[in-house]
Amino acid sequence: MSYPQPLGPEERLADAKRLSGLPPIVVLCGSTRFMALMSEAEVRETEAGRIVVKPGVDLKSAQELRSDPVEAAALKARLDELHRAKIRLADEVLVVGDYVGDSTRAEIAYARSLGRPVRFTHPGVDPGA
Repeated sequence: MSYPQPLGPEERLADAKRLSGLPPIVVLCGSTRFMALMSEAEVRETEAGRIVVKPGVDLKSAQELRSDPVEAAALKARLDELHRAKIRLADEVLVVGDYVGDSTRAEIAYARSLGRPVRFTHPGVDPGA
C-alpha cells in the first residue's frame, strides 16, 4: 500500500492561496531606473484584479544608507534574496521596461525555473525569445 507524499512548502503555499480565494499575485521585476513605469504597471495590474508586489527600494537613487560600498553591497544581496522570495510568492512575473540587465535576467531565469509565467511590458527584451 502506498501513502501520499506530504506536500512541500511550494505546494502548501499554492493550496493555501487557492483555498483562501486570493486573487492572482504578480511580482514586478526590472531595473529600478523604471520605478515610474512600475508604478504605472502597478495601477494597471491592480485594476485587472491582481495583487501587486514590487521592489521596495530604489538602489539607483542616492541615499546616505548606500554611501558605504560594503554596506551597499550587503544591502543589494539582502534585497536580491527578498526579491527572490517575492517571486516564489507570486503566481506570475511582469518584467517592466525596455532594458534587461544582469539582475533582471537572473530573476527571469529564477522565475522560469519555478514554472512562473513571465510577461513583459516590452516583449522584445525577453532574453528567452
